[in-house]
Amino acid sequence: MTAAQAADRAAAGPEPGTPSLLARTAGAEWLRLRTVRSTWWCLLAAAVTVVGIGVTAAFDEAAGPGAPSAALPATFAGEFGVLLGQFGLLVLALIAVTQEHASGSIGPTLQWTPRRGVLLAARVAVPVVVATVAGVLLALVADVAAWLIAPELTLSAAELAGSLGGVAAVLVAGSVLAVGVGLLLRSTAGALATVFLLQLVLPALLPGFGVAWMADLGEVLPGTGAVWTLLGEPDMTAAHAAALLVGWSAAAMVAGGWSLLRRDAS
Repeated sequence: MTAAQAADRAAAGPEPGTPSLLARTAGAEWLRLRTVRSTWWCLLAAAVTVVGIGVTAAFDEAAGPGAPSAALPATFAGEFGVLLGQFGLLVLALIAVTQEHASGSIGPTLQWTPRRGVLLAARVAVPVVVATVAGVLLALVADVAAWLIAPELTLSAAELAGSLGGVAAVLVAGSVLAVGVGLLLRSTAGALATVFLLQLVLPALLPGFGVAWMADLGEVLPGTGAVWTLLGEPDMTAAHAAALLVGWSAAAMVAGGWSLLRRDAS
């Protein structure tokens, strides 16, 4: 280091510590996320889907041939709603990490935050937290709306806590999967297709072919674990479902993290 470089560094002051830098980077990620229209369109789509499906299911239950079963918890509304409405939130998380590659602004971002590990932590945490919090709140709205529509449904604190905990687990795992795939592929279209196939299309389609190996493949996909966590289907254990959620999201995060940390911006 030359004397001039040493003088410039001394004049600039000490470098910020990792916690301070992480807080600043997370603040920048949150600012970027909330100032683009796609974020709000995704949240609106999720709100309409989650609450709409929940309310519709509650009306169907209330208008059935008999009174709603007293043993049926109102939390089924939020669980059914999140089953499909989660995709608006997964798109939000995915676009948060792919849009800079599409626009070419990833280069300046890497220059402003050269410590890529800090950038990775902030880039994962912010969209995952936003998607999860939004999804849990929407599920809560759907649950309360269902209970108001059909008061015969139960809505105890224990039922609500268990249901929202499952919703949060599904959204955290799905959002991490979406972020990891987005970081790896760096393509919004390719990442969207991959996430939709793994979370929705293949788990629903493969068992219908009546071929044993296809049904077995469907049982090891992340979407199957999400369905079991929310609805208790298909027949598997809680450990199996948790392994699917954690395993797929961890694998996607390792691959996506490697891509951000080791590959260049192009």
